Amino acid sequence: MIRIGALVPLTQPGWVTAGRHLLAGLELGVREVNDTGGIDGRPLELVVRDTAADPARAAAAVGDLARLGVAALAGEYHSVVARAAAARAAALGLPFLCSSAVLDALTEQPTDVVARLAPAQSHGWRVYADFLLGAGHRRIAVATERSVYWAAGAAILRDRLARRGGGVVALDARTLTTTAGCDELAESGATAVLLLAGHPEPTVSIVRAVRRDRRLADVLIGGPAGQPEFAEWVGLLGGDGAAIPFLRYQSEDQSPLWTRVEAALRDRLSEAPSFVAFEGYDTALVLAQALCSPGAGFWSRVAVEGTRGPIRFSRAPGIGVWQWAWSPVQVVDRDPETPDRFRVLHTG
Repeated sequence: MIRIGALVPLTQPGWVTAGRHLLAGLELGVREVNDTGGIDGRPLELVVRDTAADPARAAAAVGDLARLGVAALAGEYHSVVARAAAARAAALGLPFLCSSAVLDALTEQPTDVVARLAPAQSHGWRVYADFLLGAGHRRIAVATERSVYWAAGAAILRDRLARRGGGVVALDARTLTTTAGCDELAESGATAVLLLAGHPEPTVSIVRAVRRDRRLADVLIGGPAGQPEFAEWVGLLGGDGAAIPFLRYQSEDQSPLWTRVEAALRDRLSEAPSFVAFEGYDTALVLAQALCSPGAGFWSRVAVEGTRGPIRFSRAPGIGVWQWAWSPVQVVDRDPETPDRFRVLHTG
């Protein structure tokens, strides 16, 4: 067996649904690699560790997996957790392919050990800012919690909007669920409010509060971090969860591979797979090739046809890890008429 350590959030306060989708993609990819002979006849085996969105727990898991002799690490959804895992992996010299986390500074120092599939936050969130500007939104409110990830996202938006004469006002996500918080939003003059906060709470309560306030009927609600992507969003909010644009890392052009994998993931998950599940699947394909020829510069030798296009890694400016630059980026929302259907609003 060639063992791969899989880091995924499977219990709260981690985003459990995201972890479940990520793991489903990893498992499907590993199964298909093994069905075609594994790596030089040796099958892959996933050794799964639950990070529960805890950076310390993730770092400890990396050490544990290294002692078990895994050949590489894969996965993780939460950016701050992935950063802790990447730091530990780099210190140990253990290859880590980060599937979903987007924080630009995944490592403090450049490293050849870590690579990433998801686009850097600065890339995706600039696309989102361009969508807002194109839709006529110049003054934006952000309902935010304290986090390196949310602070980085707000800074990206603030910089991009400022270049076009726009601005960003920060609101405390904890108060926006109250009448006083909605008063503050109404008085801010913002034409859009973005959910830079955890899921399901306080995000779900913020959406309900804004939807109920007649003064805010024309205020766009946005979720750049992708909260509306998963089917549970509709279950929690119904129609209130529609028309909330979010970032999705998926292509409009669906290849035969994407179509086949989508059907297999749907069967495995018993619901529509998110782009996070495809990130998991592509991770398994990339690692299978990378582990065929380990050694210096092995990320640069990867060339894989993934579900969302050809995958190659390079050194992107300002990014300290090997990066797929870039996976497809869309801004989409759920159709108010049919919340199970997505509408593509912008691509970048």
